[in-house]
Amino acid sequence: MRTEFLTIFWRDMLKFFRIKAMLFTSLIQPALWLALYGISMSSNFDRIIPEIPISQGVTPVNYLTFMAAGVISLTILFTCLYSGITLQFDKEFGLMKEMLASPLPRSHILIGLSLSGIAKSLIQTLIIIVFGYVLGVRFFNTFSLMETVVSVLGILLFILLFAIGLLFLSSTIALRLKTHEGLQGVITLLSLPLFFASNALYPITSLPWAIKIISYGNPVSYFIQGLRYFTLGSNFYSFGNYYQYSSFDVLFALLFLLGFAIITYLFALRTIKKVKIV
Repeated sequence: MRTEFLTIFWRDMLKFFRIKAMLFTSLIQPALWLALYGISMSSNFDRIIPEIPISQGVTPVNYLTFMAAGVISLTILFTCLYSGITLQFDKEFGLMKEMLASPLPRSHILIGLSLSGIAKSLIQTLIIIVFGYVLGVRFFNTFSLMETVVSVLGILLFILLFAIGLLFLSSTIALRLKTHEGLQGVITLLSLPLFFASNALYPITSLPWAIKIISYGNPVSYFIQGLRYFTLGSNFYSFGNYYQYSSFDVLFALLFLLGFAIITYLFALRTIKKVKIV
């Protein structure tokens, strides 16, 4: 088995840990979302929970815990979309030409970059869960030990597919554009609608119909749906709404993200194979 992709992976991880500003901002950003937005909004939204009767057997979830899954999705979204800038700089400074001229398979460039993006996403997710617990986020609150283990494995699978799809999408865009300024503009244009036209901060049922339609084709929505299923359970109450997730709902979300990852990989592979050595 060829392992050249590990070189790309290791190079990107070294850069991540050595550039202190990049490391600090990528780790502190999700904590700020939880601490500033989460706590301030939670103090208002949670006031309605005691006023609405909750059915027996339904787990009440505070808004901070509800939106924590959205913060995880936001962090992975930005981390993975901006990973394409690595390819853009490689193109601008000539390193891409050296990699393409080497015996390194072009697909390994994509795989190596994807592995580093997944590793960063897992690190940031762990930080959000730990820091969130300090603030009052309560994942796996009613789960047994075995249910928690299964849930962690499910979370890892959803993060894997979601991150891979975004990384390949970012790589495709980066390889097609000529400057990193253009890439940053496209990423900003993509990331905001993807995040806000989803169930990250509010229930989909509360969104306007036009945004609701977009959210049903949004990979962020399906990632968060799976994340909430594995962290909060299949039946809970939050933000004035009851949430019930069946096994079919979770399986459909998983297959949607799998399809998203496969399609973006094929586009990225086709794009990198067309890059010429100049």
